[in-house]
Amino acid sequence: MSQPAVQSDYPDHIDAAVLKIAGVVVLGAIMSILDITVVNVALPTFQDEFGTTDSPVSYSHVAWTVTAYTLALATVIPLTGWAADRFGTKRLYMTAIFLFTAGSALCATASSIDMLIGFRVLQGLGGGMLMPLGMTIMTRAAGPHRMGRLMAILGVPMLLGPILGPILGGWLIQVASWHWIFLINLPLGVIALVYAWFALAKDEPQRSESLDLLGVALMSPGLALFLFGISSLPAENGDFGAPRVWVSVLAGVLLMAAFVWHSFRPEHPLLDLRLFRNRNLTISIVTMFLFAAAFFGGLLLVPTYFQQIRGESTLHAGLLVAPQGLGAMVTMPIAGRLVDKIPIGRIVPVGLALIVVGMFGLTQITATTPYPLIIAMLAVMGFGMGATMMPLFTTALRTLSGAQVARGSTLLNISQQIASSCGVATMSVILTNQLNNSPIIPGTQDVPGLGGGLRETYAAILSNTRPENFAALHLDPGAVARGLVDAATAFSHSYWVAWVLVVITLIPALMLPRKRETTNLADKQVPPAVVD
Repeated sequence: MSQPAVQSDYPDHIDAAVLKIAGVVVLGAIMSILDITVVNVALPTFQDEFGTTDSPVSYSHVAWTVTAYTLALATVIPLTGWAADRFGTKRLYMTAIFLFTAGSALCATASSIDMLIGFRVLQGLGGGMLMPLGMTIMTRAAGPHRMGRLMAILGVPMLLGPILGPILGGWLIQVASWHWIFLINLPLGVIALVYAWFALAKDEPQRSESLDLLGVALMSPGLALFLFGISSLPAENGDFGAPRVWVSVLAGVLLMAAFVWHSFRPEHPLLDLRLFRNRNLTISIVTMFLFAAAFFGGLLLVPTYFQQIRGESTLHAGLLVAPQGLGAMVTMPIAGRLVDKIPIGRIVPVGLALIVVGMFGLTQITATTPYPLIIAMLAVMGFGMGATMMPLFTTALRTLSGAQVARGSTLLNISQQIASSCGVATMSVILTNQLNNSPIIPGTQDVPGLGGGLRETYAAILSNTRPENFAALHLDPGAVARGLVDAATAFSHSYWVAWVLVVITLIPALMLPRKRETTNLADKQVPPAVVD
């Protein structure tokens, strides 16, 4: 991707022209980031809307509305730099907004869970380009030496997304319907398109590097097939020998192995795996991958716990999840200031230790755990998250130089998105399997519409989410009470898996630099968030 002008071409202050462009980028970031978190609170609603008592939709199935979106993000990130040079940043940015908005509109029209998942892919393809393109546009407009001040502006949607997303999603579902968590993007998208048309300067397409088409054809299908096989386990009663499971997993592994082998051959691969020769980058990515899989996979279950186990509305569930985002808002700016003064190896392990403490609290949850205790644990996890993510990004890129910075940033961002996809798929499968271990209530096998009968855990969840349907079944209260205990235990067992992953993450984190690092980053270079 072409370099921005040198520092002397730009004024020192943030002028109105730059703020106008920053407004376009922030609006795009808000749409993309909010949509990652707004859907989390809607998963139980998707189960109710797209499933029936006779043909329920498993939690691991509806979780693909999150997994498909993050996989689409991971797919498009490495293509953004090539496409920006090939088609121009303004044209591509407006195309990304259009794809995201069109995908949102289609999501609202979905009549089945599989249709919704497919439309989420289209939405993710647009959303995945918005952040890296926005950073490129702002760098060219403001110059690298003013990016620190502009990052404070871009940081607003990054910090507010985890807080406002679940609350907004819960409120829209409660006062309107689930369709509105997607329809809300339509006016925002139209405003963003008009704003971008007038605010962004037209840039001409430039000669770009060759696109690694084979890499594209290997990476995303391979990962999608692997995760599809894993997520099919609940439908096959945990049988790895089922063709739907092992064929998908094997095909996915083979495609991903072929992608790794291929990545060392072309001059400009989709992902530059040669960067793993840099020890600092390797340790940072391993730490980031484990952390993101555990944290984001575990966080997905929290609003579902509040709705299905505690009987809270979608709005209340979103409000109860907010302390995690508030915790991150407190520590992220502090960690950002400390990274230039204290070695990363003394910051990140502290953040992970806080997550270990908070996640351990979630492993103890029951159907009656006091809310103040859960809220405190979520806040502690938020503190840890704020002290972990940005320092990891910083240390990973510090020892890189020149074009390596952009390629390393691409590798980091994709690793995070893939880890989130793996974490969401894994945690949803574990929870679904745990819920399916509950016994079937005697006599429900003969009830019309219940198919093979109703498990105690699902009877308890039904009593909290659809009391009118539950009352019509006249079930044994004792069975429902046992089911509620077992359902809460299923959540706590799932959190044990996430907790173990966070503990394992401490191992590579302790290998991070514990002395002051020599940085190769300079003002004249492309900032870390820009994709090459």
